[in-house]
Amino acid sequence: MQFIKILRSATAIGMFGLTAFAAQAQETIKVGLIAPFSGPFADYGKQMEGGIKAYMQQHGDKVAGKKIEIIYKDTTGPAPEIAKRLAQELVVRDKVDFLAGFGLTPEALAVAPIAEQAKKPMIIMNAATSIITTKSQYIARVSMTLPQISAPMATWAVKNGIKRVVTLVADYGPGIDAETAFKTNFIGGGGQIMESIRVPLRNPEFAPFIQRIKDAKPEAVFIFVPAGEQGIAFMKGYRERGLAEAGIKVIATGDLTDDHVLPAMGDAVLGVITTFHYSAAHDSPENKAFLKSFAAANPNGGRPNFMAVAAYDGMAAIYDVSRKLNGKIDADKAMAVLKGWKTVSPRGPIMIDPQTRDVVQTVYVRKVEKVGGELYNVEFDKFANVKDPGK
Repeated sequence: MQFIKILRSATAIGMFGLTAFAAQAQETIKVGLIAPFSGPFADYGKQMEGGIKAYMQQHGDKVAGKKIEIIYKDTTGPAPEIAKRLAQELVVRDKVDFLAGFGLTPEALAVAPIAEQAKKPMIIMNAATSIITTKSQYIARVSMTLPQISAPMATWAVKNGIKRVVTLVADYGPGIDAETAFKTNFIGGGGQIMESIRVPLRNPEFAPFIQRIKDAKPEAVFIFVPAGEQGIAFMKGYRERGLAEAGIKVIATGDLTDDHVLPAMGDAVLGVITTFHYSAAHDSPENKAFLKSFAAANPNGGRPNFMAVAAYDGMAAIYDVSRKLNGKIDADKAMAVLKGWKTVSPRGPIMIDPQTRDVVQTVYVRKVEKVGGELYNVEFDKFANVKDPGK
């Protein structure tokens, strides 16, 4: 009898433990954040983490009565196979409610089939190749696409008398998207592409390519390279090889003069014209609040960039979905909320296109200028409500 009582007690304790575990699981909304936090693109993950911290600094860590838990996973990328394995672990072992992050296109494409099979909403916070959202019905992108910011640059260039251009892009999905969109609009507007150069994604040596640009004698060079060190390397070569003195202008996507690295780029970038969806110099109450919360949540984080803003907006989307579903995350219901979702971001008003699940936003034309002794991308023109022209 004593044995039976002990057994019953043990069973009761076990059942209580399971119930407590289930209750705890139900009290948490888990977000699996996949991005590079080490390796050549480590800043991508760090900027996303900074944006998430900024959002949670402002809005707390609970929504619909449940705690938001972020599980960070480092791809060391670009590493699609690692991204895929991490996504599988997050779905099977951690039982996440959302997959998010994705600094690089190859990693986002590797994870898309898992989001589709597991029915997990997947929030893209950077990866910018146009086709990504077509790879699963559970993907929504809050960041940008390269065609979305490259096509307006071509339109602006033609309108402002630039007729002969060499293009230089990183040789992977986003770079090819940028090149295609720019060329289509530029040639369509009457411009001439003198040469198209593609450089390796990893550690390109720019010197020979910069010499080719100088030899071609265009009026301008259109550039897309991933945000960060490559922009510094290109502009150093541009300065050293005398392209500015030769009258060759730089026009680019905003990755080149990324807010996070712009202070380190020096006066060589003064006057560079870019098109992009966010600048730390954007003048709005929402951006001022974002910059303040980013600084408070990331004391050593430096200046936030577009990835931090996309992660911030991605969290706004996750919180809004969680609130509207009362904390019970169902993938199909979540996607119904995300289709047509709107917010006023630090970059301006944004919306998720209900058909493509891609972001619709303002693309700004900016010039690098000194403001208070510091370099900033100062907006002076804009294209409103730009959709991804790649679809």
